Amino acid sequence: MNIETLRNYCLSKPGANESFPFGEDTLVFKVGGKVFALTSMDARPLSVNLKCNPELAVELREQYDAVRPGYHMNKVHWNTVIIDGTIRESDLKKWIDHSYELIVASLPKAVRQELEK
Repeated sequence: MNIETLRNYCLSKPGANESFPFGEDTLVFKVGGKVFALTSMDARPLSVNLKCNPELAVELREQYDAVRPGYHMNKVHWNTVIIDGTIRESDLKKWIDHSYELIVASLPKAVRQELEK
């Protein structure tokens, strides 16, 4: 997965938008005003920070060398995934979906209902 594929997939989520609140090199994807993914435009290899259920976060870190505690994030709830070819794209998409769903679940009911339209 490259930066454009990552960007397009994140933006395909209902209500998702992108911004650069931390400077021009950090691309942030939000839903309902809350971050569900962020990536450095300059990172080589590409990496992405994703929110994750704490138990699953530990499990993924143990299973994959390319999954690490979230860089500059709460390490209990966030993973950094190094996109170096060792993670299947289908797994990465599943983890993006999981991150998005965790954030959507935390949004007020009215906002969630708007996303379902």
